[in-house]
Amino acid sequence: MKLLYALVARDRTVLAEFTDQSGNFPTVTRLLLGKINMLEEGRVSYLYDQYMFHYNVVDGIIYLCMTSADEGSDQVRLPYAFLDDIKTQFLGTYGDRAKTAIAFEMNGGFAPVLETRMQYYNDAGEEGLNAGLAGVQKVSDKLEKVKGVMVQNIEHILERGEKLELLVDKTDQLQSQAFQFQKTSQQLQRAMWLKKVKIYAVVAFVVILLAYVLSVVICGFTYEKCGNHPDKKHH
Repeated sequence: MKLLYALVARDRTVLAEFTDQSGNFPTVTRLLLGKINMLEEGRVSYLYDQYMFHYNVVDGIIYLCMTSADEGSDQVRLPYAFLDDIKTQFLGTYGDRAKTAIAFEMNGGFAPVLETRMQYYNDAGEEGLNAGLAGVQKVSDKLEKVKGVMVQNIEHILERGEKLELLVDKTDQLQSQAFQFQKTSQQLQRAMWLKKVKIYAVVAFVVILLAYVLSVVICGFTYEKCGNHPDKKHH
């Protein structure tokens, strides 16, 4: 399992986020934020394609991350250890400012923290997990809480139109790639055509030049050796 994306938000207002991946999952997270009941604090995980979204609502602030959905691995321990870690760091840095902050107000300062902590947990493995779980409560207590997390399919909370919107996003990406491929092919064909024209022009020039040189050798520069030259009539 690998951490791929993370954000901190207040309701639908994203305060900070980070990812080094490409994809349309930011669109999915915006839809997901709109479905979260801010009055119900706790941990929830959703499965979407080959990814999983995990979030924890604490005191009106959402801590969310996306991971790869690897089979045969513990799919909740690592992400919630990471979320507990960034929650502690976020509250320690910003406190109650998050409750009145505007969109992305903390992004400049906290996105690098998200990046470094994601890298830490991805690299450190079990050691990083244990470090993230260490805190005020015992590790075993936190593990018991994580065991109770329900993993659901994200389709359960998305409307039909929202599903289509996600599909349109993917379709738009494919169409953009197809258009780029077609444009590249046309440019390549044009370049090859121009290259052929240049070759034909060079060949034609060489043929004409050789014909002229040959005619000069045979007939002379003034062509006095060939045809009805005026000097020949006088003789």
